[in-house]
Amino acid sequence: MGIVPTDMSTGHYIVFEGAEGCGKSTHAARLAADLDAVLTRETGGTAIGQRIRDILHDTSVTDLAPRAEALLTAADRAQHIAQVVAPALAAGRHVVSDRSVYSALAYQGFARSQSVDEVRRINEWAVDGHWPHLVLLIDVEPELLEQRMRKREHLDRFEQEDVEFHARVRAGYHRMAAAEPDLFVVIDGSGDKDLVANTVRAAVRERLGI
Repeated sequence: MGIVPTDMSTGHYIVFEGAEGCGKSTHAARLAADLDAVLTRETGGTAIGQRIRDILHDTSVTDLAPRAEALLTAADRAQHIAQVVAPALAAGRHVVSDRSVYSALAYQGFARSQSVDEVRRINEWAVDGHWPHLVLLIDVEPELLEQRMRKREHLDRFEQEDVEFHARVRAGYHRMAAAEPDLFVVIDGSGDKDLVANTVRAAVRERLGI
């Protein structure tokens, strides 16, 4: 099922994935600082992408068709790859991204009960050969995620989805990690932040030698 990423430079494309509230944004920022890497995100890693993100995360948007949602995320991704990821890698920079194409497979594929293969095909064109070199899946038990989400003052459209939706997201990530063990590293995100950060850093050294 996996696709071997295209490596055209000394830069590595490292992505953090996981359910809402898992802590991936925090650890993406810490790793990027440690590696002196380009820190970015999906959706919204570009000005155009931010406008797409505004639609996707707007809680007043209640009638967005699943296929339209998948196409919007792919459009954001295509712009992100062209404007941020590909130029940085070509210049020899490491890129650390908070979410990637694997979010589309988890959310728009598994969680929305759409064909994961079809979502993958849409995104094959969007990423233009730039698949991640390493996926760090920050995994947290649902009970702890729920506690963390209750502390947030405002929840966006995805965060407001029901328990079953988030369970499908998590299950989808685990299926992908099991299918591509050379690409994914599953990291327990329930512990102390420094401990999780150290585990992340060790995984990057082991897998990529950086």
